[in-house]
Amino acid sequence: MTQLTEAQVLDALRTVIEPDRRTDIVALNMVGGISIDNGDVTVVIEIDPQRAGRAEPIRHAAENAIRRLAGVRHVSAVLTAHRAPPSMPATGHSHSHGGSHGGGCGGSGGKPAGGPGEGKSPVPGVRAIVAVASGKGGVGKSTTAVNLALALAATGRKVGMLDADIYGPSLPRLLGLTGKPVVSTDGKKMMPLTNYGLTVMSIGFLMPEDQPTIWRGPMVHGALTQLLRDVAWGELDVLIVDMPPGTGDAQLTMAQTVPLAGAVIVSTPQDIALIDARKGLAMFQKTEVPVFGIVENMSYFCCPNCGERTDIFGHGGARREAEKLGVEFLGEVPLHLDIRETSDQGRPIVVAKPDSEHAHAYHAIAAKVARSLG
Repeated sequence: MTQLTEAQVLDALRTVIEPDRRTDIVALNMVGGISIDNGDVTVVIEIDPQRAGRAEPIRHAAENAIRRLAGVRHVSAVLTAHRAPPSMPATGHSHSHGGSHGGGCGGSGGKPAGGPGEGKSPVPGVRAIVAVASGKGGVGKSTTAVNLALALAATGRKVGMLDADIYGPSLPRLLGLTGKPVVSTDGKKMMPLTNYGLTVMSIGFLMPEDQPTIWRGPMVHGALTQLLRDVAWGELDVLIVDMPPGTGDAQLTMAQTVPLAGAVIVSTPQDIALIDARKGLAMFQKTEVPVFGIVENMSYFCCPNCGERTDIFGHGGARREAEKLGVEFLGEVPLHLDIRETSDQGRPIVVAKPDSEHAHAYHAIAAKVARSLG
């Protein structure tokens, strides 16, 4: 079989006409990116925000044009905006990526968007949206988000997860999910993938795992909006959003376009992590999103051989920071090999070892979050 090429995709897209300007979208430089992976094609189409209401037919036409090419298995066209919408700053974006409390061994956020629900549209069928965030990368935020979601699901709630980390999506690996979302029978929505009782959507399902996402801020806004709005979530009690680290475009998109019920901040105990966690917390406060509390991850290490406890990154820093900032300390989770191994295997510890001390720590955190949700 002849391998599908980018040139073939571009030729197909030259048949797609932008109706207002009566010119094809390739000539208008509206094609922002093309990804081809074993017959799975993802195309980014940049649109003028003023024409957003009339852009859906362009997306469908692009998908249909590509679908006619030989060798195509699946097509996804993602609409993004040329420039930031009025509610988002046009400059100064940051793309920085840079358990229970017993603990025994065993940047800037831009202009606030008004009140918590003002000017924000809820996601149909989703009762509450909770952001899990961190000021910096490498603190175990995604692992915490996944295990929190699974612990909430264990209480009988219907829980979904959105991977908002466009630059480094982790949910496919953490939840052992592969494959591409299919389109609903009416052709209007993407169907999320499911595992362990969670309903999941991630840009990682649409892009090859080893391909970097090199997108401008408005493109991130557009992609996140589509992942939120164009997915058939069904009826969910809670949608957990795994945010990227930092205080950039994805955080602003979530804080300013949907009514977040609250945010959970994840940090490690050392001062350098807490400085960044403080910035993340301040961003949510500026956008009037309630902060449910702070989780101290990698709180301590217990030697599996001798049982001796070592506070590798210090200990108790997140608890002290929570007290200083007047938010709840949700709990501490140890640095442990089991958590790392089960995460890498796509079987998070809450489901892989539900009776472990570490799983109980996540359940205790989830209980506090559930209490905040009411």
